[in-house]
Amino acid sequence: MSHTLYTASVNRVQRCELAVPGSNPDFFEKALKSGVDFVFLDLEDAVAPDDKLRARKNVIEAINDIDWHGHGITVSVRINGLDTQYMVRDVVDLVEQCGAKLDTILIPKVGVYSDVYMVEAMLNQLEMQQGLKNKIGIEALIETALGMANVEDIARQGACGRLEALHFGVADFAASNRARTTNIGGLNPNYPGDQWHAAISRMTVACRAYGLRPIDGPFGDFKDPEGFKAAAKRAAALGCEGKWAIHPGQIELANEVFTPPPAEVEKAKRILQALQEAAAQGKGAAALDGRLIDAASERMAKNIVTAAEAIAAKSA
Repeated sequence: MSHTLYTASVNRVQRCELAVPGSNPDFFEKALKSGVDFVFLDLEDAVAPDDKLRARKNVIEAINDIDWHGHGITVSVRINGLDTQYMVRDVVDLVEQCGAKLDTILIPKVGVYSDVYMVEAMLNQLEMQQGLKNKIGIEALIETALGMANVEDIARQGACGRLEALHFGVADFAASNRARTTNIGGLNPNYPGDQWHAAISRMTVACRAYGLRPIDGPFGDFKDPEGFKAAAKRAAALGCEGKWAIHPGQIELANEVFTPPPAEVEKAKRILQALQEAAAQGKGAAALDGRLIDAASERMAKNIVTAAEAIAAKSA
């Protein structure tokens, strides 16, 4: 094992993240009772230009007035892009007016690390100005060719600061790469396999190398639960911790996929027990159910048990 190790600065259960447009306050109470781990109140793509200012006010009121944390929900806000006229006031107003109750800020279309640094510098100053005791985290959307080209550098430099997670934004990534599809997150019949496998895998590796959470983005067809589950399973197999929901009907599906099933958890515990018994006998490996298990097996099993324990603790 390398002497250079990056560990997660903040651990959060993030099996599913529900996107809620800031311009539709009627959705806020529904999100509160949805059973989701994370909510991001959206000021960006889901909000029309004429509604941007009203949406910001709606979101600030919702963060202040609704007991998100009492319902076990982590609260994030997706701000507008750094190339827009709205971004600065998004960050300033959020921190000044509801910063004490805000968990993370989600930055869209991050292309280079300096995009993250800009928001981090603003948060540093605003938190000091407001005397906030909580540290607002940053999450970044990797959804452009530039962002994916720089994903390792974004993860490496961001891990030293507030950056907690990277999200894969499939729709804008497809547009940025001029991919011939209009399907958000689903399989393309003209592609032999999973069109998004390489991108998600690259982002996930960058996250795991530098102690960040990898989160898969949206699946557009909310009337196709089997398609959503298949996409979630592919992301989970690659190491993602969770996936977006653009409709409440997708929440339970994501929670199911990203929660280790009892049989899997039990097997992981048996692996750990068998290796503990082998170590007591001076052995570095053991046999379980006719298969060899060793130190690598132990690390994989610990990942499963740790995830299950974190989910159980949150539920409790």
